[in-house]
Amino acid sequence: MKQALCGAAALGLKGSARAAKTLPNVVFMLADDLGWRDLGCCGSTFYETPNLDRLAAQGMRFTQAYAACPVCSPTRASLLTGQYPTRTGITDYIGAPQPNKWNHNTQLLPAPYTEQLTLDKVTLADALKAQGYATGFFGKWHLGGPDFFPERQGFDVNVAGCGKGHPPTYFSPYKIPNLTDGPPGEHLPDRLARETCQFIETHKTRPFLAYLAFYDVHTPLMAREDLRQKYLAKKQRLGLKAGWGREGQSTVRLTQDHAVYAGMVEAMDEAAGKVLAKLEELGLSENTIVVFTSDNGGLSTSEGWPTSNVPLRGGKGWLYEGGIREPLLVRWPGVAAPGSTSDVPISSPDFYPTLLAAAGAVLPAQQIVDGLDLKPILQGGAAAERALFWHYPHYGNQGGTPGAAIRRGDWKFIEWFEDNRAALYNLALDSSETQDLSAQEPARMAQLRDELHAWQKQTGAQFPTANPHYDATKPPRRATPGADS
Repeated sequence: MKQALCGAAALGLKGSARAAKTLPNVVFMLADDLGWRDLGCCGSTFYETPNLDRLAAQGMRFTQAYAACPVCSPTRASLLTGQYPTRTGITDYIGAPQPNKWNHNTQLLPAPYTEQLTLDKVTLADALKAQGYATGFFGKWHLGGPDFFPERQGFDVNVAGCGKGHPPTYFSPYKIPNLTDGPPGEHLPDRLARETCQFIETHKTRPFLAYLAFYDVHTPLMAREDLRQKYLAKKQRLGLKAGWGREGQSTVRLTQDHAVYAGMVEAMDEAAGKVLAKLEELGLSENTIVVFTSDNGGLSTSEGWPTSNVPLRGGKGWLYEGGIREPLLVRWPGVAAPGSTSDVPISSPDFYPTLLAAAGAVLPAQQIVDGLDLKPILQGGAAAERALFWHYPHYGNQGGTPGAAIRRGDWKFIEWFEDNRAALYNLALDSSETQDLSAQEPARMAQLRDELHAWQKQTGAQFPTANPHYDATKPPRRATPGADS
């Protein structure tokens, strides 16, 4: 079916009158599980990210950018389609148990979800390929099996994109489909960076989309030994000690001091630096849009507890800010002023219409797009207020329970499905989400609840159902922390 959509006319796309060589290149870098405060330019004083800090200084840093979901696959589908997860049907990480396979003592059965990015979707790669772009994918895909791999979704080149949600190891031999092993001990982020650089070199005379989806910094927690030793020494020098708190039934890390994780962050930064250096070497920087972001919040409540999102609450798998707010850097010469920042709330679906417009393409006629073109914001303009939405009808491996949320202006409303409990926060005054203002703001609560429910209905959201096997006399058993989360 996808082959029938490869032409610009079939896509409902309109070619630009500009010569292809004037179209901007796009380098999209996506980290996995990187938290909002995990870059130096975003406030970390333990992790070192000089290359990404330099990228921030050369473009715009968003302080209130969001992932479309607190776990990976839904956000990844959203980035590629411009749609909220409720529209793609991918509302949980692919590989999570479907309700008919659920064997945990929870009040609800999680909602069913789609286990692949279906081929009827016009992806970012499809759309840019129709505009004459070379398209290359490098890294983590996690959007379905072989029939739904990147090469079936508009990408000319696929290196390491497969159904895996994490690498078996970060050192060769990798055991990753679509990635040949390198010399023993070769490091995965460096290898993916070199593959991306080779693609850029090969296609330097035509517009290209290079989509570098790091496996870093997802588990397994593995770092180069030199970097691990560097951060063990730094931790000792600074006198850092791990701090812990509670989030629901989960322990949450409150300090950034994990030496292995810090080494993974720096290795990812080095890899990003190699790609940025290649653009500079080839004289392509001034005509290349570079985006760097993450797919969900930092992992802070399970599976090694590698990072802290403080002052934000919670982390990956939670609808609190720590689970969905992301680092976002955009370098777009002539559009985003160097060293600029924006506090406009934006979300994953916004990249699709932004990059299509930059490539001179219109949105596909057959596909609803939820995002907005960010170019006016990148130019420093004001943005009309709008609502952002989240719907996660699943039990997260990290301790979160099924729920949904809406943000409008400074206000965020969260509703949990187990007991219909709800909370209201003013993020401008309380980014840590510690002061529930629902009792003081009943009218605002009702308005946001109604708007959220209307959106869920409009987008076809699926909901959890009562678990007939739930036993209230037994302790609840959450999903076991899983490698594919």
